[in-house]
Amino acid sequence: MLEINVKKQGGDYSTITEAIQAATYEEKNVIHIGEGTFREKIFCEKSDITFIGEGIDKTIIEFDDGAFEEMEDGSKRGTFRTATAFFGGKRVVVKNMTIKNTVGGGFEHGQALAVYADADECYFENVKMTGCQDTLFCAPLPLTERQKNGFMGPRVLNPRKKTKQYYKNCEIYGDVDFIFGGADAVFDDCFIQCNNRKLQPHGEDNGERFINGYVTAACGSKDDLGFVFRNCTVKGEDGCDEASVFLGRPWRDEAKTVFLDCKMDKTIAPERFSGWGGITKDEPTVTYGEYNSREIADDSEISLSQKNSWIKDIDSEKYKDLMNKADQIVKLFK
Repeated sequence: MLEINVKKQGGDYSTITEAIQAATYEEKNVIHIGEGTFREKIFCEKSDITFIGEGIDKTIIEFDDGAFEEMEDGSKRGTFRTATAFFGGKRVVVKNMTIKNTVGGGFEHGQALAVYADADECYFENVKMTGCQDTLFCAPLPLTERQKNGFMGPRVLNPRKKTKQYYKNCEIYGDVDFIFGGADAVFDDCFIQCNNRKLQPHGEDNGERFINGYVTAACGSKDDLGFVFRNCTVKGEDGCDEASVFLGRPWRDEAKTVFLDCKMDKTIAPERFSGWGGITKDEPTVTYGEYNSREIADDSEISLSQKNSWIKDIDSEKYKDLMNKADQIVKLFK
């Protein structure tokens, strides 16, 4: 095993990029990252690598690329070239740090990834990820793009490979589709907060219902597990309107996302999940649902009586099945 220390002063290297370049493809690598803010855009495809910071608010990696930025050839940067941190390879573990995309809101700057998680197996523990639109991409991409060059980036020409991802005790902040992609991903004991987009520069409010955001935008196939959130806290930033945040909308027709034993506040819309083309648009092929959702304020059971009709009911038997399938992913990282 190769161990490398990154510190502002006194380490093996002073940047994370240098440490990644020094890591090998043949053996396990562990990169210890010291306290401080590292302003760099990192790209890692080493086979087996672990990044360990000094603490969730002590080790900070940040950059500020946005999708609307114009490139040298006159094209736009696009979503998938914005990531502050790209993790590929076979297995990546990230612990005890913050990863930010600081460019700002999507109204002005477009999509802006903090993390592009593409390794076959990805494990994040005690990691804070902050951004606005598209904070965390849980690869793979869908099979086809809807807009020309919409997938331009590090995996645009690659075959789609299924990934297994596990997020434990993480904090994830964003607004529009800020946890998205086609992975089978389990989120345990995470804090998930939607930004108040009224604080961002944007066009005039037309007086209609203001939507602050969509927590998820999954894609995938009918045989996938999709996104499973367990014992998480999901809320809007202070100042968000009630009923202005949706738990998700389907990036593709067979999206799967469930929230099990989670606590939420009143910013979560009574329809719970939205259609892609509108709040009540019929989405008969998606698998969305909740089980035992409770209010943050008083731990009371949240009524699902106003949920969209195409959202699935999860009974105790289905709950156990989902929990067992999620546990199989968790076992990969024990």
